[in-house]
Amino acid sequence: MLRTTLTKTLTRSPIPLVGARSATTVSSDIFKPLKYGGKYTVTLIPGDGIGAEVADSVKAIFKADNVPIDWEQVDVTGVGASEEGFRESVQSLKKNKVGLKGILFTPVERSGHASFNVALRQELDIFASLVLIKNIPGVKTRHDGIDMCLIRENTEGEYSGLEHQSVPGVVESLKIVTKYKSERISRFAFEFALKNNREKVTVVHKANIMKLADGLFRRTVQDMGKEYPTITTNDMIVDNASMQAVSNPQQFDVLVLPNLYGSILSNIGAGLVGGPGLIPGCNIGREIAVFEPGCRHVGLDIKGQNQANPTALLLSATMLLRHLGLDDHADRISKAVYAVLAEGKVRTPDLNGTSTTSDFTKAALEKMEAMY
Repeated sequence: MLRTTLTKTLTRSPIPLVGARSATTVSSDIFKPLKYGGKYTVTLIPGDGIGAEVADSVKAIFKADNVPIDWEQVDVTGVGASEEGFRESVQSLKKNKVGLKGILFTPVERSGHASFNVALRQELDIFASLVLIKNIPGVKTRHDGIDMCLIRENTEGEYSGLEHQSVPGVVESLKIVTKYKSERISRFAFEFALKNNREKVTVVHKANIMKLADGLFRRTVQDMGKEYPTITTNDMIVDNASMQAVSNPQQFDVLVLPNLYGSILSNIGAGLVGGPGLIPGCNIGREIAVFEPGCRHVGLDIKGQNQANPTALLLSATMLLRHLGLDDHADRISKAVYAVLAEGKVRTPDLNGTSTTSDFTKAALEKMEAMY
């Protein structure tokens, strides 16, 4: 099996999230992203809600910067029961090895409807979710000095999808935690910390109650930490970690979490630095990397209204570019996005402004043009 290694995902430069090459390095042509005629073929899954609008922003900016990427767009939706688009997206990602993805809607009320977001990660074994929570110049929030990375196990835990009703009125939901997958995400977290000059890894758990499942996860991370003596390892119960995140978030560096806790803490973190429209993320597997906003908000309520903030998907797309070694393009685009936010003249409604998605895209394009 291919061994995944991290190569300096981000640096702590003055401009947040502008860094070196991202994600995985592969050692065999079989696992390299598909490239024809000097261009990479990348799977694009716009997603539901605001997905099409923010994906159009990415496409416009990539085109203006002559990014050597051909999009293979697959229109998947979680609205309805058809799995045709989902199966097509799986095949596309297996072929191309890299993708950019919006968020797919998962209905709460319909029983038996699997989350396509979860199913995609499980099907392709995209086991590590990386979410970047950092203050952005120009976006004033209650706390300053936040700079933390959440690394979430993506394929098991409470999201295993194993539920049944044993008798009417009694439902059993199975939480699966395995030593193998706990070791794998632990190794990922410590390698990430080591290669990005991070000093501390905190494992978040509920081992005081779930002594076997969360106890195994906690113990595995602690044991892995012994192999990395230059990195401090500590642990924190999830409810305390949630409180600490809103009262003293500066204490956190790298957090490694089981699936559900990662979802909760990433949304808390987003709220601390300006909201889900600003948070980039990626999902890394042994063969495939999928880049998507770090907070999985669909935005059905503002679909088609040209109000969405495209920052999260744009920054996720720059992480994709670094993964492909296209650092010059990544730097130009991310610097333009941060310059628009720092200037403060163009603000989408989520940042208490009245600008549109199109306005933000145009402003970023103007910033890029000024760089040439």
